[in-house]
Amino acid sequence: MFSHSSLFPLVSGLLPFTRGECRIAIGEPAPEFRLLDQNRTIHELSEYRGRWLVLYFYPKDDTPGCRAEACSFQQDLSRLHEMGVELLGISTDTVSSHLKFADRFHLSFPLLADEAGEVAASYGSLFKLGPLKFAKRRTFVIDPDGNVAAIFRKVDPDLHSEEVVAALLRLDDSKANQPRPG
Repeated sequence: MFSHSSLFPLVSGLLPFTRGECRIAIGEPAPEFRLLDQNRTIHELSEYRGRWLVLYFYPKDDTPGCRAEACSFQQDLSRLHEMGVELLGISTDTVSSHLKFADRFHLSFPLLADEAGEVAASYGSLFKLGPLKFAKRRTFVIDPDGNVAAIFRKVDPDLHSEEVVAALLRLDDSKANQPRPG
């Protein structure tokens, strides 16, 4: 029997694939979205105006790297909230898959279902292999004005949450040190 890892090289040689390259840059407006979370609540980017937002894309619910990343973010969630930061995870999994994943690992932040991959594509974070599509592991920090403040393209799932918290602290310091008009 083939494992997923042994099938990938075989299948990847037969099917066309595309990688969503990051089309947005720091300082640009973050692409809008409207997606359901694991509790069937709708989330839109516009509802987060006035607050910092961490939007992290991940490939697949309940896989080792995605589990490590989600659990690390869960451990740092109260710290993020103390900093005034909201957290959303996004993958191409279904709402029901997200519910099982969140319940199994006691994740209390929203996991958004981008089943069509359109939001991942708009953030340059979609990987397609023939009919299969996955979100690439990337994170975007969005400032209170709705602009991209930081992009993480290379992510170590075990350490990423700490990296994001450190970046948010640096961003907060840089905003505090900017001259104010008047």
